[in-house]
Amino acid sequence: QVQLVESGGGLVQPGGSLRLSCAASGRIFSIIDMRWYRQSPGKQRELVAAAPTAGSTNYADSVKGRFTISRDNAKNTVYLQMDSLKPEDTAVYYCYVLVRLRKSDLNNAYWGQGTQVTVSS
Repeated sequence: QVQLVESGGGLVQPGGSLRLSCAASGRIFSIIDMRWYRQSPGKQRELVAAAPTAGSTNYADSVKGRFTISRDNAKNTVYLQMDSLKPEDTAVYYCYVLVRLRKSDLNNAYWGQGTQVTVSS
């Protein structure tokens, strides 16, 4: 199976920055897509940013120009650089990875454990 380990959350003041990391480990044949989602209390989980292997990165309108998703394919790691943070960015952030475990397999999706990001003065 695949394990995802997230890190980098915390408390930051409005206007500050944080960088989230999510490392995937296990017997992975190929990674199809790596994404970040977030969920705040009382709200549905929403897509923040995606970095598909074959395709362009894309972002939620609410974070365009402030967040940057990137990947280190050698390390099977996805990052989310979050700048100009706002209180409304407060949420639990989850990484999501879509992989193929063997060449002949269907795709499998895995979620990270979540990391809390709190933006407050």
